[in-house]
Amino acid sequence: MKALTILLPLLICCSAAAENDSSSAALRVAFWNVENYFDIYPDSTHLASNQRWTPRRFAQKRNNIYKTVAAMEFPAVVGLAEVENALVLRELTLGTPLRLMNYGFVHYESPDRRGIDNALLYRADRFTPFVQQALYVADTAEGFFTRDILFVGGVTCGGDTLLLLVNHFPSRLGGDIADRHRQTVAAKLRVIMDSLAAACPNAGIIVMGDFNAEPSDPVIRGITPEGAPYVNLMSGNVEAAFMVDNGPQSVSKQGVPRGWGSYKYHGYWSFIDQIIVSDNMVGKAASVNLTVDGCAAHVFNAPFLLCNDKGYMGKRPYRTWHGPSYQGGFSDHLPVYIDLKR
Repeated sequence: MKALTILLPLLICCSAAAENDSSSAALRVAFWNVENYFDIYPDSTHLASNQRWTPRRFAQKRNNIYKTVAAMEFPAVVGLAEVENALVLRELTLGTPLRLMNYGFVHYESPDRRGIDNALLYRADRFTPFVQQALYVADTAEGFFTRDILFVGGVTCGGDTLLLLVNHFPSRLGGDIADRHRQTVAAKLRVIMDSLAAACPNAGIIVMGDFNAEPSDPVIRGITPEGAPYVNLMSGNVEAAFMVDNGPQSVSKQGVPRGWGSYKYHGYWSFIDQIIVSDNMVGKAASVNLTVDGCAAHVFNAPFLLCNDKGYMGKRPYRTWHGPSYQGGFSDHLPVYIDLKR
């Protein structure tokens, strides 16, 4: 597989990086589908011109992303989905107070027809990339264009090696063909995960993304079947994902749903945004220094990210667009995150 040619230099880097065992504070790792973070220049890859994407609206979108990253207490790394290009990332990291937190980014253009890519923000004082690559999973010969898997390997400020894979699986739209495309990407992702684990057994592997599938769906169970050396940290929330949020629920002090999912469609919350880690980072059997605090992933559901759901009651993510209608919100997804401790 052409994407795995990265593993030979990676093995050398991992071996060298893992030797540093200095202490560090806890690290937060997050993922967020930011919903069509485009620039203001219409082109053939997106519908910004039809959506009347103005400089003011772009600035509000950029600042909304900054506000959310800040509210999450400036994670060490943040995987992003649905960013258009490096320009919007430069605007985010240099045109907002994120520049004061020393954020850099990793991004590659992908063959996706909507013009959306995956990216990674990282705090250079807390995480230093030593290898990065876009891992190609599309099949243009079959007319299958999708986002690349973004791979970034790096060392934390405490000397721990983390191998990060940022994903945005194909949409559910399209019936059996769409299902087959997600299965294809999932199978390639699992090969990549296994290859990384074999090449660098002392590293922690973190797989994050919008998988357009529940943790209990076959496409995800194929990545993390029983007995596999990986743990889906969102899987404990599956049952709540299928409840309508005007029924029984646990609420926070602010009156918003607690742990109800990252995405809402036709009144139902789901956990299509997930974080999967290698089992050497979880529980009593953990064999690396940096482990998952609480052995679970969390949904960041700050009140400002939610609005009233007029169609289905309760709350829903406060999105930027609703079809062609500009809403001025943040995203149709909520961020998810984990905390790592030594």
